[in-house]
Amino acid sequence: MEQRKHTIDRRVARTQAALHRALISLILEKGYDSITVEEICQTANVGRSTFYLHYTSKDDLKQSGLESLRRHLVDSAGRVAPGGSPREGFDFSLAMFKHARDHIDLYRALAGSRGGAVALGTIRQILSDLVRDEMSSNRDKNSPDAIPQELVVQYVVGAYMAILTWWLDGGAKLSPERIDAIFRRLASEGVNAPRS
Repeated sequence: MEQRKHTIDRRVARTQAALHRALISLILEKGYDSITVEEICQTANVGRSTFYLHYTSKDDLKQSGLESLRRHLVDSAGRVAPGGSPREGFDFSLAMFKHARDHIDLYRALAGSRGGAVALGTIRQILSDLVRDEMSSNRDKNSPDAIPQELVVQYVVGAYMAILTWWLDGGAKLSPERIDAIFRRLASEGVNAPRS
């Protein structure tokens, strides 16, 4: 019985992966807005009834991919830094830069479509939630001159999204590790950090 369940789980995972790949390839080919469920099914070589067993719409399929990104970033943030040393904050950053580099064409395609604006807004919300969670565990609530937490969240995520966009638009020439180090430095030291 366990073997059969494992086989079914793998089949489900393969079908879902095929549908995600089909959506991504269609976004790159023609943009998100004009894609139909029928085209996704044809590209993935999956029947419509199978599609609807897993997702309610192309938006649901897209949202599922974004939820997978959220889990990946949360898992990455939960890992200990190399050598077991404590983390220094912004734990989502490097994982997000690596994901964006590995899917650079998708991020560029998303930036140019209405559906992409929704996806980028969702990514922004994911990052905001991660920063908010991180800050609430490190917050000094008793300081009389404390900056409102939500202002800091919006500042950090806005800066991150701007750096991510600049980096991707430039072809992601700097390594994810290097752009992550730059972001962390700017976020912690501000614009007074030495520049080249």
